[in-house]
Amino acid sequence: MIGRGESVVRVPPKLMAGARRAARSWGKSDPIDALAVARAAIREPGLPAAELAGAERELRLLVDHREDLVCERTRIQNRLRWHLHEIDPELEPARRSLGSLKVLDSLGRRLARRQQSVQVRIARELVARCRELTRQADQLEREIETLVRREAPQLLALPGCGALTAAKLVGEIAGIERFRTDAQLAMHAGVAPLDVSSGRQQRHRLNRAGNRQLNRALHTIAIVQKRVYAPAKAYIARRQADGKTNKEALRALKRQLARRVFNILNLIADRPNNPQRIQISTAPAVPCLTWEQPMWLSRKAV
Repeated sequence: MIGRGESVVRVPPKLMAGARRAARSWGKSDPIDALAVARAAIREPGLPAAELAGAERELRLLVDHREDLVCERTRIQNRLRWHLHEIDPELEPARRSLGSLKVLDSLGRRLARRQQSVQVRIARELVARCRELTRQADQLEREIETLVRREAPQLLALPGCGALTAAKLVGEIAGIERFRTDAQLAMHAGVAPLDVSSGRQQRHRLNRAGNRQLNRALHTIAIVQKRVYAPAKAYIARRQADGKTNKEALRALKRQLARRVFNILNLIADRPNNPQRIQISTAPAVPCLTWEQPMWLSRKAV
């Protein structure tokens, strides 16, 4: 539909509940669903528009694939440590060292010199699998860094933002043109604190909604900046002097980072020599049990 020039918008299922209750007909069928979607779209202007996938989707797929490989490697490393502890506790390497190719090569040679029992052969196979996954993950990281330097190099200049974090931001934001203000981006990322004031008590609480992957990326940057970046340290100290707790000050820093990322990506999108950037849909790559399938509606159908 998008390829044929149709304008498609995302209609969240919760917006159709009121249209269903107000309808004169009861039940569930395709015509009833279509009518509820159309009424919700007419009632709610400014719904997010769906557009064709671009480089953002490539980054998101690469990052997700690398994370899957790293999780698989972690599972195999845990199993390998269990076997090494039974074969010989002295073979077990230091903590977090099984991600090093040098350590894996040394461990493979030591296992090859031992009597080739069933458990030793299994351990050697696990070492080889760890080595393969490590090389694949490293290769993907280099590819991701190349794409990030091409699509959003300014993000790498942000203190605390490496190539993987920048790729996560670009992939999860999925086109900064979807957000009119930095406040919308902050709400989408779940870093906009929610007001829970009552009477004379004025306070905000943690926002547990929003895109948690995007929230994690901003949290990673905030943690690094809090540790090594002088302006961020001063900001945290100023917030704590105002009576904020450490967690509340960190949340405020994440909100500032959302504004900074919004401005950076807007500058990239508005540069004169930049080719037309294409957004992708906001639907997650892998649906979960708590995620509601969105319904898409053509404006012309309305």
